[in-house]
Amino acid sequence: MNSIMDKQQEYVLRAIEERDIRFIRLWFTDVLGQLKSVAIAPAEVEGAFEEGIGFDGSAIEGLTRVFESDMLLSPDPSTFQMLPWREEVNSVARMFCDVLTPDGEPARTDPRAVLERQLARVADAGFTCYVHPEIEFYLVDRDGDGRIVPTDYAGYFDHVPGGTAHEFRRHAILMLEQMGISVEFSHHEGGPGQNEIDLRFADALSMADNIMTFRAVVQEVALQEGCQATFMPKPFIGQPGSGMHTHFSLFEGDRNAFHDPAGQYQLSATGRAFIAGLLHHATEICAVTNQHVNSYKRLWGGDEAPSYVCWGHNNRSALVRVPMHKPGKAQSVRIEFRGIDSSANPYLAFAVILAAGLKGIEEGYELPAEAEDTVWALSELERKSLGIGALPTSLKSAVAAMAESDLVADTLGEDAFEFFRRNKRREYLAYDAQVTDFEISQFFPRL
Repeated sequence: MNSIMDKQQEYVLRAIEERDIRFIRLWFTDVLGQLKSVAIAPAEVEGAFEEGIGFDGSAIEGLTRVFESDMLLSPDPSTFQMLPWREEVNSVARMFCDVLTPDGEPARTDPRAVLERQLARVADAGFTCYVHPEIEFYLVDRDGDGRIVPTDYAGYFDHVPGGTAHEFRRHAILMLEQMGISVEFSHHEGGPGQNEIDLRFADALSMADNIMTFRAVVQEVALQEGCQATFMPKPFIGQPGSGMHTHFSLFEGDRNAFHDPAGQYQLSATGRAFIAGLLHHATEICAVTNQHVNSYKRLWGGDEAPSYVCWGHNNRSALVRVPMHKPGKAQSVRIEFRGIDSSANPYLAFAVILAAGLKGIEEGYELPAEAEDTVWALSELERKSLGIGALPTSLKSAVAAMAESDLVADTLGEDAFEFFRRNKRREYLAYDAQVTDFEISQFFPRL
């Protein structure tokens, strides 16, 4: 074990004693991105660092098969943080965990391990990846019939004196910062009850951990404020969906590999090839970045959600955008992937996005022409003439594209890939079997 890890473990053990911490929650996720938690006593932490904490992996969705049920949780001491929403002062902390086999090997279906494997490939290529997400979500109440309704009817950037959202965002941001998660911006989004909080950039693994923490914090604060938070991609008909537009940059040491002062939009050949990889593999990775049947209501619902596979600069209908908020600042050059939604498993989504971009760099993919016009306004013939394809229109078609993808299979690994494919197939088959209110209202009166 390296000295840095030793020192981190020593810090955690000392902090637990000095702060009189009573419970330590070990966090990890299943393949679908559901946060899991088990609490251990302070006396068990040193043993957890040395040997792990045993649990039944077969009881966790997609984690392992029944005959391989014995698994270990190995806490990462660098993720140690207090949970500020607990009422008991300084009594509960958490650490994210890697899931291991009894032999100490990373579990094949642990989402954190999937991302770590992909980041190792990125590092082998000479890069470090930094990520900055813009996370949208809705705050909702229940009406007398039990249906969800937005907590307010404000709009984009609206300032509503005394409004629920102001207090909510203030409370949530204070909690996030108490947990070491820096927030860059926050505001009311375009939909009624819709909010956005943007996290300051971090390395990809830390950011995936931060997003899982963010969701837990937002949902806890919402409950304290007397409402509920939902990361459902499209909770309301006729209103914007909740995306998670994510900015990516690759660095070679201290140098931004995406920056070239002579390039179009100051984008380097490396950055162009990364975008080309995203576009080339966009339909294959779509089931991972948009994993629910409801995700496709957002993608094909307008309101600046990307439906077509293209890139642009100021074009907010494009799947990939090259923003230029700070022209001339080399460190700020990045690409914005707009396809991912707020319900995605961040570990798996970041892994397949990086795999697609890295493939573009390694294979020298050519970047197609920029889409300068709003893509939705173009006719199908015009889009075809420009070589602009469409994203899948349903989870069913997205899973079909993923099933044929060597890139996604290789990135997720055979076990996670097969579980994800089977689970998503069950989801869209169950969805297809439903008789909806729309069908009853449309067809019952006249059939």
